Amino acid sequence: MIETSTPTSAVALVTGANKGIGFQVALQLAERGLTVVVGARDPERGRAAAADLRSAGADAYPVTLDVTDPVTVRQVAGWIDERFGRLDVLVNNAGAAEDPGHRPSSADLDLVRVVFETNVFGVLTVTNAVLPLLRRSAAPRIVNVSSGMGSVTTQSFPDSYLAQVPATAAYPASKSALNALTVQYAKELRRDGFLVNAVSPGPCDTDLTKELQNAGFLITRTPAQGAAVIVRLATLGSDGPTGGFFGEDGPVLW
Repeated sequence: MIETSTPTSAVALVTGANKGIGFQVALQLAERGLTVVVGARDPERGRAAAADLRSAGADAYPVTLDVTDPVTVRQVAGWIDERFGRLDVLVNNAGAAEDPGHRPSSADLDLVRVVFETNVFGVLTVTNAVLPLLRRSAAPRIVNVSSGMGSVTTQSFPDSYLAQVPATAAYPASKSALNALTVQYAKELRRDGFLVNAVSPGPCDTDLTKELQNAGFLITRTPAQGAAVIVRLATLGSDGPTGGFFGEDGPVLW
């Protein structure tokens, strides 16, 4: 069992928080007493999500945040600085994927770049922009939302569930790169008290998995179930792990 301990006055930024797993992460963090900054590309959807969170008792604030746009990222970092003066938790949840038919042998390189822009470069952009704010926290936490599809080992097991998913060019590779990036951040920031981890929320019923479900794959996990492990890693106690890859049942193979 991963022990968690985060002050109720803590401030969390969740990217892609207007729906699906991201919304549930924001809700569950708020239920633990955290203030949540709801990042969303679409301002209207962000405001609607924050309103829903507030109606549930959350202390929630919407911000327009496109992780692929450094201008909006800097604006959000500046707003958090002015409003709160620090950041305690960053959940890099925003993600992109291609449809299951996008084979490596016929890959559209422009589409691959789009996926990497969100899933890898977007994480770098957001994380580096808010690092000065996280350094002001007594217990800074970074959680990168990855995927079991980023596990090279699991994908290589012929009888695993993920080995049955059609081969695609961008999404699995981008999540493997995100896992590697997570380890490098953990190495760099360990001495500064940061805990940085990657999480596989499991296959959840979200917009990101609609194509797989249409292709006949049964997905029964809810976004709330997927969010739970993310929230545990986002609220780790001081003796928690760093530089790891975790799922609902514990460490995930790289």
